[in-house]
Amino acid sequence: MSGHLRIRWTIVPSTAPQPLINCNRCGGLKPYRCSGRFRVNANGKRIDAWLIYRCVDCDNSWNFGILERCSRRDIEPARLAALESNDPVLAYRHAFDVIALRRQVGRVEEFPDVAVRKEVLEGTRESAAVLELRLGLEMSTSLRLDRLLSGELSISRSRLQALEEKRLLSVDPEGAKALRKPARQGTTVRIDLVGEDDRQAIISAAGG
Repeated sequence: MSGHLRIRWTIVPSTAPQPLINCNRCGGLKPYRCSGRFRVNANGKRIDAWLIYRCVDCDNSWNFGILERCSRRDIEPARLAALESNDPVLAYRHAFDVIALRRQVGRVEEFPDVAVRKEVLEGTRESAAVLELRLGLEMSTSLRLDRLLSGELSISRSRLQALEEKRLLSVDPEGAKALRKPARQGTTVRIDLVGEDDRQAIISAAGG
């Protein structure tokens, strides 16, 4: 058992962030969810566009600004067509732009639920002694790395910490308390499984 098993995990957040907004109908701070629909307004040669959000309780609307007084000639025709047709891919991309959301409303609630697509890049289950997981994110997530690994590999977070303390688990790029930070694009996790009784179960759960 001298080989590496390299697997790519593509992490897809399941629930879009929800801005917290003072709802004038409910009379308090409420989470708003993305409707998946755009509003586009043309005033002469100027275009305004918003992504429409709805209060989770009363369905009151709030508009997340995408374009403001933008010249039509500065907008790619394909992008304008996507806005006007409520393209779901474009809506998804803007809905997960938590930085832009915070810039407009300040407070945003994020959710840790994700789906993980797994693809073997190199190696085989039978010969693997070291499991190498390469993370790719379609969008940013607040899910901590240790929670991701624990859920997908079916091992406890305390065991992950113990493996790290024994230098049987490493995270690249390294950083203080890397396991406790959100999963990030480009992160590589290596776990030395030599001597682990449940090596095959961990590898199978990893996608090998």
